[in-house]
Amino acid sequence: MFPEYDVIVVGAGHAGNEAAAAAANLGSKTLLVTMNMQVIGQMSCNPAMGGVAKGQIVREIDAMGGLSGIVTDESMIQFRMLNRSKGPAMWSPRSQNDRMLFAQKWRLALEKIANLDFWQDMVVGLIVKDKRVRGVKTSMGHEIYAKAIIITSGTFLNGIIHIGEKQFGGGRAGERAATGITEQLVELGFEAGRMKTGTPPRVDGRTLDYSKMTEQPGDDPPGKFSFMDTSPLTKQRSCWMTYTNPKVHEVLATGFDKSPMFTGRIKGLGPRYCPSIEDKINRFAERERHQIFVEPEGWETVEIYVNGFSTSLPEDVQYKALRLIPGFENAKMFRPGYAIEYDFFPPTQLKSTLETKLVENLFFAGQINGTTGYEEAACQGLIAGINAHLKVHDLPPFTLKRSEAYIGVLIDDLINKGTEEPYRMFTSRAEYRLLLRQDNADWRLTEKAYKLGLASEERYRRFLDKKEKIEKGIRLVKEARISPEEINGYLESIGSATIKEKVSIERLLKRPELNIYQLIEHISHLEPLRHFSNEVCEEIEIMIKYEDYIEREEKMAQKMMALEDYRIPANFDYDLVKALSAEGREKLKRLRPETLGQASRISGVSPSDVSILMVYLGK
Repeated sequence: MFPEYDVIVVGAGHAGNEAAAAAANLGSKTLLVTMNMQVIGQMSCNPAMGGVAKGQIVREIDAMGGLSGIVTDESMIQFRMLNRSKGPAMWSPRSQNDRMLFAQKWRLALEKIANLDFWQDMVVGLIVKDKRVRGVKTSMGHEIYAKAIIITSGTFLNGIIHIGEKQFGGGRAGERAATGITEQLVELGFEAGRMKTGTPPRVDGRTLDYSKMTEQPGDDPPGKFSFMDTSPLTKQRSCWMTYTNPKVHEVLATGFDKSPMFTGRIKGLGPRYCPSIEDKINRFAERERHQIFVEPEGWETVEIYVNGFSTSLPEDVQYKALRLIPGFENAKMFRPGYAIEYDFFPPTQLKSTLETKLVENLFFAGQINGTTGYEEAACQGLIAGINAHLKVHDLPPFTLKRSEAYIGVLIDDLINKGTEEPYRMFTSRAEYRLLLRQDNADWRLTEKAYKLGLASEERYRRFLDKKEKIEKGIRLVKEARISPEEINGYLESIGSATIKEKVSIERLLKRPELNIYQLIEHISHLEPLRHFSNEVCEEIEIMIKYEDYIEREEKMAQKMMALEDYRIPANFDYDLVKALSAEGREKLKRLRPETLGQASRISGVSPSDVSILMVYLGK
């Protein structure tokens, strides 16, 4: 019934979809197995993409030929660029999306890929021989063979849903949990753990009083995620903001004795940076209020996502507390919030390609690796899909360095440091964040993806055209000079210091109070830039204003590159290096880093351990 595939992807969430698309688009015969084809690409939690650091990841996925950015643009109902008041390293795009449209666009995009097949079934086991994965077993009794398997199980592995004192198996509300895989992997020698995440109640937007809330409109004009020619929004839906209060907190506290979090029924650790509302009022008892973001679930639906009110308290407690929030006095609840506990596998058991160390050709991506968030999952799926394809076709692996992408930072953190709580990406995790801006993701990654065969010819041509315009604009700004007579009148009008002699336009643009659009408008030399897009002009401005800082980070990255290029043999015997510290030796033997750079970032491996190892390897 089934042919032998090159790659089988288990799970059709954000990680699975990107993995399947990447492998198939690169030329591998790929099968996507999901328990329910009606919820491919489902937004299980909030109907939004991007945000701080996460928006950078979506743009990186897009720059490489992944689909998340395009799907996001096609289902967007609002766009905002966060952190505009800070430097460009912190600018982060975020969208509000139509939940149903997002899933629909994902499925239709996948169905257009010629090399991709689909099968609705539950994978209950793997076929493994001689420490190499050979295929999967399904609940319907099928054995489907493939050269590589990618598991992207999300929260479904032995998932348990908690609402107050109630608990029942499930990977998501209304959907059953996946069983069998964890137990087999543990038998094969893998270490497993439990994690927890949660979601807030959904309410009927017709029952809310928005006059008591603060409106949060989208940007005007709105931006987008994809570097391709997706259509920008012509209209947007607003989000709203309100706050909890002491009365809300008092009602929530009445349910603490039935809270699965406080009674110990939940064993897994939840995300530190996205705590439940009961956790917030317990940990931050001195605060009288917490923000609540009121987010529409789509263009037409009245369903509202109550962001900031994630909870697993009993339904009646949730309902009473909600109605004490300003604007929610008459709220009707569609469904309660809940917590979900699920299995994960500490990611130190993975190579930098996301292939497991214990079983050849078996890859993990997404929440199975201990991450949280659609964006973190999607980028892992992309890398796993690329490397599964490369592995089965005997091609060199593909990885990204920390200085090349947030994706590289995320995977490097996971495989070297592991995680004991759901891992979320932040700009602070990236030491080269000025190099890893959202605006230059295509500059950093599109050529790499084109050489792989993942970025299309059209995408590559668009990138080259944009690059040529940026370079032309930078040359123009650097070479053109302007006299005091031409510009001093304008400089005086905005309170900027006048010039006494001819200066390069570059010097003016580096002033914090001036931007490129002002100069284009008032300097005739810059007439050619009037025909460039805002995207190109913004890039020219950033590269000139922050030139010195960018050069400094590039030099730092180059220094570290020497360690990244220093490879450690896979079977290296650390016991031969007597001068290593005991802790350093133990960590190196357990984690088996691939390079000295990776070794240097392992907690417990000291700089002297790295130096000793470098000398020994040099011999």
